[in-house]
Amino acid sequence: MTVRTRFAPSPTGFMHVGGIRTALYAWMFARKHGGQFVLRIEDTDKGREVEGSIGHIMESLKWLGIEWDESIDIGGPYEPYLQSSRLATYKDYARRLIDAGFAYPDPYTEEELDTLRKNAEAEKRPFLFRDHRPETFEEWDGSKPLRFKVPTIKRFEWEDVVMGSLSAGEEALDDFILIKGDGYPTYNFAHVIDDIEMKITHVMRGQEFISSTPKFLSLYEALGEVPPLFVTLPPILGETGTKKLGKRDGAKDILEYRTEGYLPSAMLNFLALLGWSPGGDRELYLSTFEIIQDFDLPRIQRSGAQFDEEKLKHLNREHMRVLPDEAFIRLGGLEASNMDRLRKAVPVLKERSYTFGEAEEMLTGELSCLFTAPEVSKELLTAKEPAGCTDLTKQALEGTLELLKDLPVELPAEAVKMVLMPFADSKEAEGKGGRGGVLWPIRYALSGAERSPDPFTLISILGIEEASSRIRTALAIL
Repeated sequence: MTVRTRFAPSPTGFMHVGGIRTALYAWMFARKHGGQFVLRIEDTDKGREVEGSIGHIMESLKWLGIEWDESIDIGGPYEPYLQSSRLATYKDYARRLIDAGFAYPDPYTEEELDTLRKNAEAEKRPFLFRDHRPETFEEWDGSKPLRFKVPTIKRFEWEDVVMGSLSAGEEALDDFILIKGDGYPTYNFAHVIDDIEMKITHVMRGQEFISSTPKFLSLYEALGEVPPLFVTLPPILGETGTKKLGKRDGAKDILEYRTEGYLPSAMLNFLALLGWSPGGDRELYLSTFEIIQDFDLPRIQRSGAQFDEEKLKHLNREHMRVLPDEAFIRLGGLEASNMDRLRKAVPVLKERSYTFGEAEEMLTGELSCLFTAPEVSKELLTAKEPAGCTDLTKQALEGTLELLKDLPVELPAEAVKMVLMPFADSKEAEGKGGRGGVLWPIRYALSGAERSPDPFTLISILGIEEASSRIRTALAIL
């Protein structure tokens, strides 16, 4: 059997992590087994459609590297892949059901249906349309909704790849609408027909569809078709772990993470682990290929998976850290007035930022001193001195200048440290302010900030000439 999976979103708004994870699992499973992954657009709910959503869906998937084998943009053997272009197919299947006695036009108006529902509510019983099914049916001309006539009211049992044996009783079956009065099919009808026509073998979707599965199975049965395998995915829970992640809990458009500077490889790594485990303690994957090779359906969990943005940030930092420095700058879209210094600053950015957005903020904030000489104040420069005293600060800065003048123009931070630390230690031994009395004025003279990288790193990035110039400027104000 050739594995064929699909992702079938509705173009009704942004793509959130739940939908993207469904697409990811379906894609990974197809790729692992050498099958096909189909992107199908379910656009039959025209009232909720949002302009631009289809392009947004495709852009979101492509950002993560999820490529499809068949869809509206590249076609395929079972096109069209846009439901609104498949109306003739749905009507053909509707006629099959009518001819077999399994479909009929709804004889009631909306007002009559509303009255029937209210009567059921008043009598404290569930409203089932099948209880009001007419004995004779008129010819369906497409102007009225077409309803499915459930062949047999019975208990359905089925095997779910993740959830195991599932079942639902008679209460789950009713004469649901197949095609609406506007000529468009309902989800319950269209997706079943599409999965049959496109030969989908595995359907991955959320737990909210379990209660509707008997309807789908009854429809497959009426059509004489074998249903695909159902793979129920666990819900994604909010940060508290108590309820499904929603907009109120901070669910974001997946492309917001791109804007914030997350790597697609890190996001894919994170999403793969939202409901699936490779076993052991392994969490960090540096390639999509590795994840695909490990991915299997039996290890998908049944319970909810908690969305932990802190975990995502840590995974992203690990993915950023292994990038070559030039790739780090390119993928982060990082720019500076002095690109040579930016390249030297990459190790600092890798160590201290979790996203490229944070790296950018550091370059314009804490690390701006690398590109623009700072203004320094006498008060902060001598902050480690006794009140009114500048002698120790002068000695620290003058001693540092003396040590720097004999060093190569460029030097790694560790080498700078090996030169300056003995000097700082000697001052501590003399009881003249300790290491801080030396290292603080150097760092402040170089950065003009109370928070910055250590002085050794600053000297290494700035270079001996620029570092010496800044120290002389600081000495001039004492």
